[in-house]
Amino acid sequence: MSRRRKQLERVIFPDPKYKSVVLSKFINTLLKQGKKSLAERIVYDALDILEESTKEAPLDVFSQAVENVKPLIKVVSRRIGGSNYQVPTEVTPKNSQALAFRWIISNARARSEKTMVQRLAGELLAAYKKEGASIKKREDVHKMAEANKAFAHFRF
Repeated sequence: MSRRRKQLERVIFPDPKYKSVVLSKFINTLLKQGKKSLAERIVYDALDILEESTKEAPLDVFSQAVENVKPLIKVVSRRIGGSNYQVPTEVTPKNSQALAFRWIISNARARSEKTMVQRLAGELLAAYKKEGASIKKREDVHKMAEANKAFAHFRF
């Protein structure tokens, strides 16, 4: 354990349109090269597309999509006795949210739609319906943890 002082958690302000801290964190994860206004426009336009297609509150659709993608367990590589083991460990809520954001954004960038707004809206809609690449990634991580359940006693 580190002997240095505990790192202070930065205060993240809610986003201006929906007043949501989670959405603000998502925008911060999406942005590239500090272009926050562009990231905000992409997210807000994608949420507008979600509202048109689902006829529900866009923030509810977004939060449900993130909940569907959040992993419960992951594998961590541990070196024990000269060999590496994939040890399944539980994921903290903060880390699971960060993983969900990363998976949604990376899979949205890999999609084939024309604009990033359409890609992000498509990926969020797929995650909301419990399908798509982000959900597949979560299932793969859970399968990997299940397959390595025998090494769970190496967790400390």
